[in-house]
Amino acid sequence: MACVAGSAKRTLCLARRTAARQSPTMNLIVVIPARMASTRLPGKPLADIGGRPMIAWMVELAKAAGVGPVLVAAAEEEIAEAALLAGANVTLTDPALPSGSDRVHAALENFDPARRFDVAVNLQGDMPTMRAGDVAAAVAALREGADIATLVSPSSDARDRDNPNVVKAIRAADGRCLAFTRAPAPWGDGPVLRHVGIYVFRRGALARFVAAPPSPLELREKLEQMRALELGMTIMAGVVVDFPKGIDSPADLEAARAALARGANSAQ
Repeated sequence: MACVAGSAKRTLCLARRTAARQSPTMNLIVVIPARMASTRLPGKPLADIGGRPMIAWMVELAKAAGVGPVLVAAAEEEIAEAALLAGANVTLTDPALPSGSDRVHAALENFDPARRFDVAVNLQGDMPTMRAGDVAAAVAALREGADIATLVSPSSDARDRDNPNVVKAIRAADGRCLAFTRAPAPWGDGPVLRHVGIYVFRRGALARFVAAPPSPLELREKLEQMRALELGMTIMAGVVVDFPKGIDSPADLEAARAALARGANSAQ
C-alpha cells in the first residue's frame, strides 16, 4: 500500500510500515487506563471536548493508529459506558490500583486470559492531542531484545529544561533509555528529551513490572519507569517532533479544546 500525500497521513503510514518490519509476529492490543479520581482535574475522562468526552477522543486516535484492537481499562461504570459508545472494548478495573500500568495489566488479564496478545500499548487516557502516528511510532521502537518502548520529544526551551514537571529522558545513541529524571539533564549544550507518556510493553515485561515493588529511584523521582530500569529492563525510545502534553489542569483542558478545534488531532 502506497503512503499517500499529506504530512500526518504519510507519517502514520511510514510508522505503521516500520512497526510491521520491526516486529512482524507481534500481536498487539492498545489499552487505555482511565479513572475518574484525579487530584487536579476530577472526572477528567468525561471532560467535554467539542461535544464528546475525552475518552472518546482517545479511543478514536487509538483506533486510527491501526496497530491493534482497543481496550479501555475503566475504573468506573460511567467511563465504561462512554468508551463502549466510542467503539472500544471495555473491562472494569479496581479503582484502588496504584498506577495506570497496574490497570493495564489487570484489564489485559481479564480480557485476554488465553494470552493471545503478547504486546500491550499503554496509552494514557488524557492525551487527546497525541497523533495516531505517535502510537505507531512507539510500537516501531520496540525492537528485538527490548522489553519496553516509549517516545521522547526534543526541546531547546530553557523552561522545559528547568521544569521538574517536564520529565527528561537520557537516551543513548542507539535509542536505549539510560535514565529518566525531573532534573535538568543531561548537562551541557543541546536539547533535552521530554518523555512522552506512552509505553509499549511485552506482556512478560509488564507482568514482571507490576509484580515488583516500587524501586528506590522510582520513589525518589516519582517516576515509575525507573522501576523498569532498576529491574534491568531495556527501554527503547523513538523520537517525535511534536510533544503531546497530557491534561492535568483546567488550563491544559482549555488548551486541548482549542487545539482539537483547530484540527490538531490527526484522527480527525
